[in-house]
Amino acid sequence: MSNIEHNMSITGDAPKSISTTQKIASAVGLSGLLILVLAIANFNFPNKSLFLSLSLGMISLGTVIFSVDAYWGKHAGIKNDGVWFKSLSGKGFWAWILGIGLTLFYVVLYWFPQYLGLNSEGANTGIIALFDPLSKFINGGPASQWFVYGSLYTVAIWIFGFKFILKYRHNRYEIIRTCSVMFFQLGFAFLIPEILARLNKPYFAPATIWPLNYDLFAGYRLDSFLSAGNLGVAMLIFGIVSIFVITPILTYKYGKRWYCSWVCGCGGLAETAGDPFRQLSDKSQKAWKIERWVIHSVLVFVTVMTIAVVYSYLGENSDRFWLTKDVFLWGSAGFLTLLFALIIIFKRDQIQKDAKYGAIGYLVVILAIIGINYFSGNWNIFFFPAYKLREWYGFLIGAAFSGVIGVGFYPIFGSRVWCRFGCPMAAILGMQQKLFSKFRITTNGGQCISCGNCSAYCEMGIDVRAYAQKGQNIVRSSCVGCGICSAVCPRGVLKLENGKTEGRINENEVLLGNDVDLLDLLNQKSN
Repeated sequence: MSNIEHNMSITGDAPKSISTTQKIASAVGLSGLLILVLAIANFNFPNKSLFLSLSLGMISLGTVIFSVDAYWGKHAGIKNDGVWFKSLSGKGFWAWILGIGLTLFYVVLYWFPQYLGLNSEGANTGIIALFDPLSKFINGGPASQWFVYGSLYTVAIWIFGFKFILKYRHNRYEIIRTCSVMFFQLGFAFLIPEILARLNKPYFAPATIWPLNYDLFAGYRLDSFLSAGNLGVAMLIFGIVSIFVITPILTYKYGKRWYCSWVCGCGGLAETAGDPFRQLSDKSQKAWKIERWVIHSVLVFVTVMTIAVVYSYLGENSDRFWLTKDVFLWGSAGFLTLLFALIIIFKRDQIQKDAKYGAIGYLVVILAIIGINYFSGNWNIFFFPAYKLREWYGFLIGAAFSGVIGVGFYPIFGSRVWCRFGCPMAAILGMQQKLFSKFRITTNGGQCISCGNCSAYCEMGIDVRAYAQKGQNIVRSSCVGCGICSAVCPRGVLKLENGKTEGRINENEVLLGNDVDLLDLLNQKSN
């Protein structure tokens, strides 16, 4: 006798309970997690190397078995597997429990690491002591809360990356970019900085670029670079070149996806561990307006903070460098003014009126602050030590926003809260993508059946379906080019492109199913 569906849907079955294999896999993974919880509770394991290996191994094994049973052998392609009916992925009870748990962990990690066992005056205890053997093997010293965090972060991206690859195995683009994120997280974001620490070299994560790496130009960081000889100077030069050369070129060619979806660890965790929550992003116009003002305010904050920090550093070391603090200050003002003027003049048709007013307003505020502080003779700028501004930014944005809110709120607001509302790197790349990049998502409106999969699965809150229905190319500064909208489309309506704009299907050729001379279009594309 078949089961009776007590719902009004005629499009599919209700979500099924997990299989016996998945239950066993969950038990294995939770057992590994239990070891970490016991370590947090200060349980003293006799052989830390063994129990750390057991913990991470069981978590990984459980996730792999669960993923294989859930996706392998089933039809390729994505469908809405009852995500809104499940407590964890539909803002239910377990979603709130997970969100609160993650938030509390981040709060303790950032501000109360002693409760995790960190002891700067003696031997570590708790979960940090559990990671001591691995830390000593990699960097030669005892673990810190950041080593524990980096280890768990990397493990999460790798095991959930495997799950992600199985789920989206029908799409070559998703497989390649997920492997890229896993590689950069393990090598460039985790191992290279730890190995540099072992060699007593400056801490440097090549995959983290200013302004995401807001400490790049801090005084202590500049001193560490300059005191490390040619290697330190090379690191500093690479950091500067990344901002002004590498980033604009790659964004012009490929859009912000080269970083946000292929390199960045924040985006990597959101795409892998955060995949079950991508449908929770707010698609409303109100959220979009808040997003634009908040993320660009963060960008202005980090820009002002960086100018203040470098200005103060040059003032305190005026006899060491040919670059004086006044030349730097007015050079920064001139560069920002020139940049804004060029954008307003040559890209005015691509900028909405409120964005123009906002940009001009921000520029006026920055220039006014620079002028007032300069003519007042206060070399600290902003009338208080610049390091305080960096501390405030580190607390409010670097810790509370990117960490506590950015990850802790996955189960409630979706997986890209930080990327969408707070990341200054995403803001810069977004402006470059919107105004100069060749990247866009092209749509064929005549094929769209308005199923809504694209909009539902867009973690950046873009109503993709509205563009697809009109046959419009999607050129949005917030789009991270993850390609999920294309991967879940059952009709092949969406396509990620970064070639020439000529010959593309657009709203003038296809609009809500209007006919187009396909033979003529093919002839144009073949020429």
